[in-house]
Amino acid sequence: MLRAFSTAATGMSAQQMTVDVIAHNLANINTNGFKRSQIDFQDLLYLKISEAGREVGSGVQAPTGLEIGSGVRPAGTTKVFTPGELSNTERDLDVAIQGEGFLQVTMPNGEKRYTRDGSLQKDANGNLVTSTGYMLEPAISVPVDSVSIDIGPGGAVSVTSAAGQKSTVGTIQLARFANPAGLSSEGGNLLKETEASGSPLVGNPGDSGFGMIQSGFLEKSNVQMVTELVNLITAQRAYEINSRAIKAGDEMLNTANQLVR
Repeated sequence: MLRAFSTAATGMSAQQMTVDVIAHNLANINTNGFKRSQIDFQDLLYLKISEAGREVGSGVQAPTGLEIGSGVRPAGTTKVFTPGELSNTERDLDVAIQGEGFLQVTMPNGEKRYTRDGSLQKDANGNLVTSTGYMLEPAISVPVDSVSIDIGPGGAVSVTSAAGQKSTVGTIQLARFANPAGLSSEGGNLLKETEASGSPLVGNPGDSGFGMIQSGFLEKSNVQMVTELVNLITAQRAYEINSRAIKAGDEMLNTANQLVR
């Protein structure tokens, strides 16, 4: 019965973590380029009372063993990189990636980060930056006298001057990873390379294995409210059932104590 307490407690803790992950997903349902997470679990060690295949008689083997599990533990959280819906913003500097790839940004310390949030802006020097002010990599600078900007499917950034002269000022490049689920989240729609993700492969949009750029659109979150609410109800029910297991174990323990009085 005491084992039941600790086993059910691991179940309650696991479902609390599930609710935490779901709450984070729902909180970011309107975050550009956000990818939902799911939590994965593993069963804990087993108390093996007897092994399958043991001899129970002359020439007779037991077809099954007797083992009792000790609960569950979190194994990890996995980002689900299914595409989100594209929202038409009709804004020249908004870009969505159709297919694989991440925009590259340079942090103040020179390190690179990666994002699917294509809500680009211009800083005071005309550089293309993210909505939080981090510069794209490679850097792209828009001349001050530009009256219009066009970003093509292949990432080429073209501008038109006040005199009507058109020129290409740079190309937005993408990075992709062998295991994007291995990227580390840092907040601010930014992801960091890890050993699990592998090193980035950089190329232009439309190259083999890379997605295309859709100008005037933003990729929305891939969180599905109905799915998350169903998962939330399931986690809530599982939490409740585990709490009932603790209550049942407590009642059984009280009954056993009364027998020896």
